[in-house]
Amino acid sequence: MGVADTIRLEGVARRYRTAGQVVNALDGIDLAVAAGEFVAIVGASGSGKSTLLNILGCLDRPDEGRYLLDGDDVAGFDDERASDTRNRRIGFVFQSFHLLPRLSVLENVMLPARFGEADPVSVQARARALLDRVGLGDRIDHRPGELSGGQMQRAAIARALVLGPSLLLADEPTGNLDSRSAGDVLALIDELHADGQTVVMVTHDNDIAARAPRRVRLRDGRVLSDG
Repeated sequence: MGVADTIRLEGVARRYRTAGQVVNALDGIDLAVAAGEFVAIVGASGSGKSTLLNILGCLDRPDEGRYLLDGDDVAGFDDERASDTRNRRIGFVFQSFHLLPRLSVLENVMLPARFGEADPVSVQARARALLDRVGLGDRIDHRPGELSGGQMQRAAIARALVLGPSLLLADEPTGNLDSRSAGDVLALIDELHADGQTVVMVTHDNDIAARAPRRVRLRDGRVLSDG
């Protein structure tokens, strides 16, 4: 493994038993993502995208193979260490935002710090700086219900970045947005990549995937193409 790799999957397989049959959701995936890359994972429904995302996010473990994150074999971590890895080293951006409605925008962005040992003063300063960057510096005291869909997604991106993760995972990040808001969010992801953030984005939309310099297409749990 090269020291510049953020992600390396080696022979990763994940199987599920459904109605007495074994389904190979992932069937021997090999994949390396270098630090600072922007990669889109594409494929039809059932191709293995969601399973791959869950493994990359330490939400699931492979049945076979290894998953190295920044050189650590995280597939072998126990639940506590996997949870800590998710919180400190991986930022998540979901289609449905997952902002807590009773918290302010600033409180939502600072939320990951509640589950670790980060200094709250420095986290708040970083949260404010990130909200300025995503164009929400004047909305820090608003509740999510007072924001547009695009603003909520930008707040979610700020939250994903607040602890300085090495990996940003985006799962259909524009799926609930109109075309203008989607363009704003994708432009922000482009900026983050230009600044050196490692980004893996899962999408079924080929036009959105085309924004990534590298596209990995899955079919039936295997890598069909990579380029």
